[in-house]
Formats: sequence, structure tokens, C-alpha cells
Amino acid sequence: MFSGQNWTRLIRFVAAETAQIHIGEPIDPELDVGLAFHKEQAIKAYEIFGSALDPAAQVTKNVLTVKQLLPPLSREQIGVVRCLGLNYADHAAEANMAKPQFPILFYKPPTALIGPEAPITIPRVTQPASKHLPDYEVELTIVIGKAAKDVSEADALDYVLAYTGANDMSFRYHQLAVSQWGFSKSFDNCTPIGPCLVAATAIPDPQKLPLKCTVNGKVQQDGNTADQIFSVRQTIAFLSQGTTLLPGSVIMTGTPKGVGFVKKPPLYLTNGDDVTVWVDGGIGTLVNPVVEEGASAAVKAKL
Repeated sequence: MFSGQNWTRLIRFVAAETAQIHIGEPIDPELDVGLAFHKEQAIKAYEIFGSALDPAAQVTKNVLTVKQLLPPLSREQIGVVRCLGLNYADHAAEANMAKPQFPILFYKPPTALIGPEAPITIPRVTQPASKHLPDYEVELTIVIGKAAKDVSEADALDYVLAYTGANDMSFRYHQLAVSQWGFSKSFDNCTPIGPCLVAATAIPDPQKLPLKCTVNGKVQQDGNTADQIFSVRQTIAFLSQGTTLLPGSVIMTGTPKGVGFVKKPPLYLTNGDDVTVWVDGGIGTLVNPVVEEGASAAVKAKL
């Protein structure tokens, strides 16, 4: 972990005072910034000078007002997104899939990522929804802070800059048609991430975090990272074998039970739905509407 890190929670936003993009630390340490933004409540932050990926970045006394809350890292900072599938025993069981012996890995491009309140796009290639089953997946997400290669489980958390939340949107028709899941998980503007980064020092044990997903006000997933098959330590150690995980690398760590496609009848997302994912530990709430491409007036994602 980054013991010299100056911030505890970091947000990326457009400031009302400057109309420019800034990073900052919310003044209220207890505020769920994603929920506050959804409710159009005022959010004030101390400006941070430097980059989110620079441990030497400094929190200043300059106060800014959030006009638009953005993903906590830009697409350029992230570069690549690694994702684990079937990493909760209860989810593997509900999907009637064998518990994996090794982490199941797939990748997302940064073009898939969006931020708080940005519309989740269901592209034309995954319509009609009743056939393609667009699905939600709440996930604890790791942000790597320094180059990690051949890392041991004992040292793995030393390479974590921060944690955040994500919704690993999945389109089940394409996913289950083939053995490789990357295509079905990588469509443009379909994977919310955020709402903030929480420093690894503030979450000393990432295996004790409740997480939930709510669709149109009804809780569909209610899990805990204690149920992960491969812990955060094991995941980083495994993925860094012979492979350098660069600073800014994002690792999505899987989802608990309650996904839509296994329900009877299946629950799938359609135009106009609202999806909320929440992760404890100060990460908070990420709210996104669902828009089917071509079904309504164009809405620009908050990138």
C-alpha cells in the first residue's frame, strides 16, 4: 500500500468554477459522492495537484464545486482492464458452472468505460434485449499503483493504489455462444466505473466489503467480497506472473450471485431502466440509466 499517499478518497470532475477537469478529495469524508451527484446535491472538494497515479500528488486547500462527476480515472490513464469471471462461489453455482481452479480472465478496452450517470448503451448488435439478455454485475475493482511483476500473495496489496466500483455489463447471448467472453463484455460505453477511488490504506482488508446491485429500486445482488474464490491478493499474484501490471491497470474482481440471466424468468435490462451498484469501504454508489441504441434521442456519455 502507498503509505505516503496524501489523499484518502479521490474524485475526478468538471468544476463549476473553471469548467475544466480536476481531481480532488471530497471535503465531507462520509459523503457518498455518487449518490449525492445522483440527487443533484452540492459536492465540494479540495483540489489535488498532480495525477491520481502519482503518490506524491498533494491535496490543497483550494475548494472546488463538482459540476459533473467523471470516472475517477481517464481512459488514457487506465490503458487496459483485466476482469475475472466466476470469482464468487455462489455466482458459479447459480449459473450452473464449475468452480474454476484458476482465475478466468478476460479483457475490456477502455472505450467500454463510462462514469456516474452516463447512459449504459445497449448497442444494436445486442438487440432485442429479450434475446441478448443485457445483464448487470456489481464488482469491487482494483487500481494498480506501481509496476507489478511476479508478485507474491504476501506482497500483493503493496501494489494497490486504490479501489473503486464497477458494473461489468454483460450480454449473455454472445457470452455463452463462445468460450471467450471478451467480445460480449467490451461494447462501447457500457461499463460504469467509479464513483471515486478509495486509497488502499483506507481499506486494509478488501475481503470484508459488502456490495449490492439494484435495478429500478429493487435489490438484485447482495453479496460480500469474503465470498470471492480468488482473493485480491491471489488475483494480483496470479495475474502478475510473467506479466507486468502497469500503474493505472484496472482489475475487476467478479460478481456475487443474483445476476439476471439465471432468474426464472430471466431479468434483463432494457431502455429506460436504472441500475445502481454500491460497494462499501467509502467507495459508494454508481447510478446509470440504460439506453438502447436507436430507441431514443442521442445522449452523450460523460467520458
